Amino acid sequence: MESLPELLRARPVPRPGRWVSAAVVLVLAAMAVNALVTNPAFRWDTVWLYLRDVIVVRGVMWTLVLTFGSMAIAVVLAILLAVMRRGDNPVMKSVAWFYIWFFRGTPIYTQLVFWGLISVLYPRLSLGVPFGPEFFVFTTRDVITAFWAALLGLALNEAAYLAEIVRAGLSSVDPGQAEAARALGMKDGKILRRVVLPQAMRVIVPPTGNETISMLKTTSLVIAVPFTLELTYATSAIGSRTYQPIPLLVVAALWYLLITSLLMVGQHFLERHYGRGFDGGRTGRRAGRAPGAGPGGRGRLSRQQAIGAAGTTKDDPFLEVTP
Repeated sequence: MESLPELLRARPVPRPGRWVSAAVVLVLAAMAVNALVTNPAFRWDTVWLYLRDVIVVRGVMWTLVLTFGSMAIAVVLAILLAVMRRGDNPVMKSVAWFYIWFFRGTPIYTQLVFWGLISVLYPRLSLGVPFGPEFFVFTTRDVITAFWAALLGLALNEAAYLAEIVRAGLSSVDPGQAEAARALGMKDGKILRRVVLPQAMRVIVPPTGNETISMLKTTSLVIAVPFTLELTYATSAIGSRTYQPIPLLVVAALWYLLITSLLMVGQHFLERHYGRGFDGGRTGRRAGRAPGAGPGGRGRLSRQQAIGAAGTTKDDPFLEVTP
């Protein structure tokens, strides 16, 4: 009787470089933490004191208002610009291209400076017929305050970048989707809202999330307007008054890190929501499990679930349907 072959005893391949590199990284991280904690110049007691200061918290609130307000305006403008660039009207395409070219080609700080000087450049604003009678006249200083100048400056600049992101997302959708919806009698506006945009969100959301995080930090430049209530200016003013600029810079950095972390969490859930069906079959549940399946990933689909998943139940030897 022939003896059975001896079983192979596999051993993991030794990787000493991996452990050495991990040890080096841990040592460097420990040194960085030690340098932060033990350095008296950071004045951590002052950091903790001003982290909850009323002026600092108010600066955080104004920073959030500028961030989300400018992003909301920018998203609306970006969709309009992207649609204009994708349209057939040469005038609209040219206007959208010029807008994107101008606002992407000039620094945001320079644009904010001009917004701060808007009342000097145009002391009065009017509505009426060009080169004709004026129906309404406004004083620019009364209408466009420092806050509105900062908000509009940030929004108009951001819209140019988001327009290209939205255009790329719309281009990622198969044209056959719009053609099928048009064949069903849907109007172009409804096709955009109900068919194209929901599918394009998978491409639009990740870079838009990055732009939102970038906008959060760009608000520190509105001092060029000047708008003096946001976080960076508030902490800098306190640091100059107390002759402790470093601890107050740390306060601002900690608040920015906290808000950025929350935005990243929100971005993660948005990406997972709009990425359903595009991530290798995972739809929010564990891969390999059908809705209503047991812990082992096996189960029987109901008739409605089977029809919705397969489209038909006829002549499918792999589909088990409950009556």
